[in-house]
Amino acid sequence: MSERANASVIPFKVDDDAEQGAVAENPAQNQGQNLSRNPGERLHMAEAVRMAEAIVFASAEPVSEKQLTSRLPDGINIAAAMAELQQIYVRRGVNLVRVGDAWAFRTAGDLAFLMSRDTVQQRKLSRAALEVLAIIAYHQPVTRAEIEDIRGVETSKGTLDTLMETEWVRMRGRRRTPGRPVTYGTTDIFLDHFALEEIRDLPGMDELKGAGLLSGRMPSNFSVPLPPADPDALTDDEDPLTDIDLEELGLLTPRVTED
Repeated sequence: MSERANASVIPFKVDDDAEQGAVAENPAQNQGQNLSRNPGERLHMAEAVRMAEAIVFASAEPVSEKQLTSRLPDGINIAAAMAELQQIYVRRGVNLVRVGDAWAFRTAGDLAFLMSRDTVQQRKLSRAALEVLAIIAYHQPVTRAEIEDIRGVETSKGTLDTLMETEWVRMRGRRRTPGRPVTYGTTDIFLDHFALEEIRDLPGMDELKGAGLLSGRMPSNFSVPLPPADPDALTDDEDPLTDIDLEELGLLTPRVTED
């Protein structure tokens, strides 16, 4: 008879206190373990991930987490579901990416060359437009007068119109100062085009210097401003744009009233 046949099985018991301590030390791992121990809950999450995949895939625009919350079953952890879906697509030909507070499918970066024949060639922006775009991105909310003060030269209306036509820049409000000038800010389309998850992912001083985009002779007191955490939130000195404002700016057709 072989040694294996003569071998005996010695059962052992995991110490309950040690196991509980290990679970308490790592709540995230504990959550994953609970899901694996609860097939019903795991199945519920898997179905929610499939539904989120279908919603984002079918949408022509990035889908916000608010939209996902309204369309997925109640009680679903949207962040956890999207993180799981993102992990599924991490090595696929398309990746799930975050755009501001929304989600979208995009071609994997290393496969972008395959789309080159189908890519629409965009007209290059002028240097003035690039300067204005950078100022708006870092200083938003900012008025035209403030842009001109930073640049030191006059900014033509055509430059701002071009940036708004690309949908990278938008009118966001009116400053509470004499004349109530319009304030400008960036859009989610701007974030999507430049592969930014949020506006604060813009390169800082060290990154700009490392890329050779800042001169070594910059003034000692020069600094790169930190964009707002929530670019959609109006500041204390801003008023929202009303229908009357939009009519004055030519962005809304005036309403016809009967006498």
